[in-house]
Amino acid sequence: MLKRLFILICCLIVLAGMTALGLDRWISWKTAPYIYENVSQLPHREVGVVLGTSKYYRTGERNQYYLYRIQGALNAYNSGKVNYLLLSGDNALQSYNEPRTMRKDLIRAGVDPADIVLDYAGFRTLDSIVRTRKVFDTNDFTIITQRFHCERALFIAMHQGIEAQCFAVPSPKNMLGIRLREIAARMAALADLYIFKSEPRYLGPLIPIPPVSEIPDKAPGYPAVTPQQLQALSGQPAAVRQVKPAAADGHHALAADCALLAAFAGNPRVSPVSGNLPVRPPYVPSVINEAAGNTAGHRDRNDRLTLPGKIVCPAEAAQIPVRPPALPPQAASGPAGLSSAVR
Repeated sequence: MLKRLFILICCLIVLAGMTALGLDRWISWKTAPYIYENVSQLPHREVGVVLGTSKYYRTGERNQYYLYRIQGALNAYNSGKVNYLLLSGDNALQSYNEPRTMRKDLIRAGVDPADIVLDYAGFRTLDSIVRTRKVFDTNDFTIITQRFHCERALFIAMHQGIEAQCFAVPSPKNMLGIRLREIAARMAALADLYIFKSEPRYLGPLIPIPPVSEIPDKAPGYPAVTPQQLQALSGQPAAVRQVKPAAADGHHALAADCALLAAFAGNPRVSPVSGNLPVRPPYVPSVINEAAGNTAGHRDRNDRLTLPGKIVCPAEAAQIPVRPPALPPQAASGPAGLSSAVR
């Protein structure tokens, strides 16, 4: 009786092993067309997802899997195959932060920090892939990792309807133990997808890559003008009188920098284009907390330029360079100084 039970258990183990090997080969076969090992053949995608791992082994030795993934990310980025790098990894402990570690190494290697996005909730491969779609609003991206990991990540993506591809980076030579562990990981992934219908541990608000720049509905579309143009405008009272003051429109004058206000301090005029004070250049920080109508830009008794909120501009404000966009055609019909807007 015990002998038969032993034989039955052995047969079940062999059957389970053969099934696992068969499923392992099936996943590899199904995902093979979407894996690229040569960066020159890799199709361009907007985002490259680097799957995180530890930089060091427990012995203190550097993790070769990590080094190959970082080098692969650099190759894809520098070759123009991806525009942004999404670093997805574990951040469970304060002393262990995979995304931040990858970011430091990539910036040190020359990647623009503005092209790096961090995903601190990539605890598993399933979390990293699904969050890239549902949180970072990217459905067509390149996964960067070793080939065996590519196959499992792509299988998860395909099951979720995500159109991903993978750039397979080299693997260390001694990977027998890792490969056996990968078979178990694939069986767990199949269970998550088909049995448990698992979702990422955390999702969160939508963070598109690249970020979407939205202009508020009430933001005016008028251009900035130079101090020279403002000086020319000040000699055209007829043109100014044709425009209602900003306060009459119910609009508040937007924050304007001291350089522009200094050009017409003591005799503020509205812009003949919009009826508002000129907008500040994007690189000059706002120094006005609140401004309405044409009250901005007066001088106090000490002949200092003051703004609403009792803010005093520095004496050198008038020397701050301003490069505005070109004026629209209706503004170019004024004096000669207006027809040569800075490009």
